[in-house]
Amino acid sequence: MIFSFFARHQPTQPFANSVVSGIGGLLAIGGIGALSVYAHAPLIMAPFGASCVLLFSLPGSPLSQPANVIGGHGVSTLIGLLFRMVLPDEWWAAAIAVGVAIAVMAVFRVTHPPAGADPLVVFTSDPDLEFLAMPALAGAVLLVGIATLYHRASGITYPMKKV
Repeated sequence: MIFSFFARHQPTQPFANSVVSGIGGLLAIGGIGALSVYAHAPLIMAPFGASCVLLFSLPGSPLSQPANVIGGHGVSTLIGLLFRMVLPDEWWAAAIAVGVAIAVMAVFRVTHPPAGADPLVVFTSDPDLEFLAMPALAGAVLLVGIATLYHRASGITYPMKKV
């Protein structure tokens, strides 16, 4: 019984696919990081690393699609910012913001698990409203753009076409 806890439900994939996924994440975060330096503008935040896992390892997942990546980060960051404006900087307030962000992403059908961390980023860094535009939305758009170009060059369909 204890061994079933360690069962792997993710299918195996060729080693080359794993390497291609890692290179995609490296290029996406590296590109956005470099652009941040050269543009003198923050375009990167920690949850984007987790977004890259979905974008490059599971590009066919509904959670990896552009509306989910951009919408999820936008909705969650906005909720984090609004709750941070009206609630104290306390653990319970951050927890409420994360819970509401999850619920609102589900309602709008833009669930993107890495975006669930956005309210925590907001509560720990206490940014102003500009944080929604940059890095949250601008960075998410750049990630999707890089993923689209990368997958097209790799011959992988992204974004998925609605059937």
